[in-house]
Amino acid sequence: MEKIVCVAGPTASGKTKLAVELAKAYDGEVLSCDSMQIYRGMAIGTAAPTPEEMQGVVHHMIGVADPGEDFSVGKYVELAEPVLQDILSRGKTCVVCGGTGLYADSLLLGRSFAPCPSTGMRETLEAEARQSGIEPLLARLKEVDPEAGARLHPSDKRRIIRALEVYLETGETISEHNRKTKLLPPKHEAVWIGLSFENRQDLYDRIDLRVERMLQDGLLDEIRALLASGISPAATAMQAIGYKEYVDCLTAGGDVHAATALVQQRSRNYAKRQLTWLRRNEQIHWILQPREPDFAAVFRQACAYIPFFALEKWYYMGIQK
Repeated sequence: MEKIVCVAGPTASGKTKLAVELAKAYDGEVLSCDSMQIYRGMAIGTAAPTPEEMQGVVHHMIGVADPGEDFSVGKYVELAEPVLQDILSRGKTCVVCGGTGLYADSLLLGRSFAPCPSTGMRETLEAEARQSGIEPLLARLKEVDPEAGARLHPSDKRRIIRALEVYLETGETISEHNRKTKLLPPKHEAVWIGLSFENRQDLYDRIDLRVERMLQDGLLDEIRALLASGISPAATAMQAIGYKEYVDCLTAGGDVHAATALVQQRSRNYAKRQLTWLRRNEQIHWILQPREPDFAAVFRQACAYIPFFALEKWYYMGIQK
């Protein structure tokens, strides 16, 4: 089996700390699979690990894209796969860490994205959406791909356009493409470890506290700097939870307290969606934590799922003390 460990879980569940300790224990490096930590200049709002939190462990795929860039899962896999292969080729353990399930699945399980040539179809569909709204496009999607049409909400403009683009360019619906890729064997064999909490409210309380700490750490100044650098409020990066709400607040003179409450609410909703996505993966070994996590216990339990990797001798000796 390849020396790959994937630490997954909802936001604020403690993934960063566990990933770093596992990398230290198993002579590894961390490969981030977070769709927002890939952007430069957005460390606070995306909870990217600080140098202190990294503890000298090499981290990859953090701050590699310009915030004005329209990044995608396809681009992520294109950049991350060679990094993963390089880590393994040097005999090290690759600790994949992040809460973006689509990125982790696409990289490790091989849940590929439907290819589309750059013919201008997407731009045409986007222009139609601007002119007539998204509803006519959603109606067209329901005709050719009822499954995707029923699944996607009218507010999910990007995925509606993507699904139509796939069908118009390839003749195959995105639903059928996804079914086919799920039948394929995993591209990489990995140990999957999932972190969450026994009580969902405990997770939500941690999320609320994290948002407050982001504000204290200077999130609003980070957003002001991005806007001052010329990043459009409409950029994909600025649509992330914790940015969009405060951008609207800063540019329209809204109430910071109200924006904070909205960020907390949307972050909790996002955590729920993350858990829904991850629980479809039967390979994940879940570690459910109490309200006051015992990291030593979490670490021991995680290591119990990785019996075939050799612990660094110095780390093993330290654990025994």
